[in-house]
Amino acid sequence: MDRFLSVEGKRNPEKKKRAATGFTGSDMRILLAMLLVCVSANLHAAEVEGVKIPERLDAGGTALVLNGAGLRSRLIFNVYAVGLYLPSRQTAAQAAIAFEGPKRIVIHMLRTVGAKEFSEALIAGLEKNHDEAEFRGLALSVAQLNSIMTDLKEAREGMAIALDWAPMRGPQVLVNGTPSGAPIRDPVFMRGLLRVWLGDEPVQDGLKAALLGSKN
Repeated sequence: MDRFLSVEGKRNPEKKKRAATGFTGSDMRILLAMLLVCVSANLHAAEVEGVKIPERLDAGGTALVLNGAGLRSRLIFNVYAVGLYLPSRQTAAQAAIAFEGPKRIVIHMLRTVGAKEFSEALIAGLEKNHDEAEFRGLALSVAQLNSIMTDLKEAREGMAIALDWAPMRGPQVLVNGTPSGAPIRDPVFMRGLLRVWLGDEPVQDGLKAALLGSKN
C-alpha cells in the first residue's frame, strides 16, 4: 500500500499536495488572488469623483481611520472631495467634533479656486455655526488661517489641503503633506472648523452625512 501511494504521488503531485495540506496549487492561487483583492480594497477605502481616499493614515505617530468621505459641490460644479479622519469612527456629529485626540480633515481640490474665495467659504461656514460672541472669540485664529491661505494664493486642482489637529498644538494647515504656515495655537479652533462640515448649518447636508459614515 505504501509503495502504491508513493507511485501515485509521483504520478499526481497535485493529489499528494492536497493530501499534505488540504489544498492544491490551484486552490492556493485562488486564495492568493482573493487576498490581493482584499488588500487592494483596504488600501483605498473610498473613492470620490476619481479621488482615492485611504482607509488609514498616520498623524504624528497616531493611527487615524477614515470616518467618512464625500463630495462638496456648488451649483453644477464639483469643488472638492473631502475625508474626515479620527482615532475611532463616530456617527454622531457632536461626538466627532468633540472627540479628543488627533484628527484631520483632508480636502482634495477638483477645480482651482482662488485663495480668497476658499478662505471666505471657510470663514462663512464658521460664522454660520457660531453665535456672534463665539465667532468674535475666534477672530485671531480666523485671521491667521486667512493669512495662510492668502500666502497659498490659490487652491489648485489636484492639491490636497489638510487641516490637522494634535493636542497641545492646535490646527496645522498641510498642503500636499507639507506644513504651510505656523500652527494656529488655539485649542478650540479645530472644533470650530469641523462645524463648517458637521455643524447645525453645514456647507452641504449630504456631505455632512457622508463624513459621518452614511452610505446614502
